[in-house]
Amino acid sequence: MTSGNGWSSSLRSTRTVRTDASLGAKGAVGSSDGPGRSLRRLAPSALASRLGRARFPVASPSWPETVPRPAPTSDLGIHYDTAWSRKYPVRLARAMVLDNVTRPLARLVASPLVRGDESLTGLEAPVIFAANHASHADTPLLLSCLPLRFRHRTVVAAAADYFFDRRWKADAWSFLLAAIPIERTKVNRSSADLAAGLLADDWNLVIFPEGGRSPDGWAQAFRGGAAYLAARTGRPVVPVHLDGTRHILPKGRHGLHRTRTTVTFGTPLWPDEGEDARRFGVRIEAAVATMANEASSDWWTARKEAAAGTTPPLQGPEAAPWRRSWTLSSAPERRETDAGVDWPRQSS
Repeated sequence: MTSGNGWSSSLRSTRTVRTDASLGAKGAVGSSDGPGRSLRRLAPSALASRLGRARFPVASPSWPETVPRPAPTSDLGIHYDTAWSRKYPVRLARAMVLDNVTRPLARLVASPLVRGDESLTGLEAPVIFAANHASHADTPLLLSCLPLRFRHRTVVAAAADYFFDRRWKADAWSFLLAAIPIERTKVNRSSADLAAGLLADDWNLVIFPEGGRSPDGWAQAFRGGAAYLAARTGRPVVPVHLDGTRHILPKGRHGLHRTRTTVTFGTPLWPDEGEDARRFGVRIEAAVATMANEASSDWWTARKEAAAGTTPPLQGPEAAPWRRSWTLSSAPERRETDAGVDWPRQSS
């Protein structure tokens, strides 16, 4: 019999049958869709669509369910690469910002009184500057008060989990402060190697041994990072006390408040022969505590108490939070507490 279109299904050629089988029933000649459907399937757009749905090796292979996936790698945090921020064009741009924006703003807002900078005369770079930490204003203030020969070749050790947790923050702080990521919650070899390598490359380092800003105005116990780097590299540590910065930009608050500040540089310290990093760290903290005592009393009293071993600790009295806050914000003059210990006011 002959079909309606004049073709006999029994007389179709072998080539036509094979073509029909490869294109499917709907694309076969004589089917209800006709030959146009077959041509549309061979169009470039249709082929591209089918290619996009293809699997390996064109697309990524599927992951076996029985094999655990490795943790995704990140280029932020401790892994952020700051090498670009130490290239000469970036250093030049940062120097212009520091000298023409940061320093004038620091003078306007903080009115810093710099003391002890004569102890830096003749001191060969690189140097580790170890300071107490009460405010985000500490870093730009300290950088703006450094002598010129240190100012533009200094990196700042910054918390990787805070300053480098997002791309825009990592880029901004690397440019503005030459910040490098440091792990503050645990010992991290890559952090120490990066800092030690920069010291070996004649870069100075600003580090806050407390590991973070003071929560209540009193300092926290110093950690051993500065002491370890000094013992490892043989470079001196310059203890620094920043007084008054807590009132400029307190932790947990927004907005700048004008106040007077004092930046005091102490005598450079080197680890003694056979002295481990822990003991050296205690000496660094004691030096900063002596300068804090001087800020609330006078030079002679602070040195006399330091010699007698009676310098009030940076951490303040062991008392209830309200008592610690009240003692911190009391009048500048020294006064006797109920425990019989003199606690100077610390306004850092």
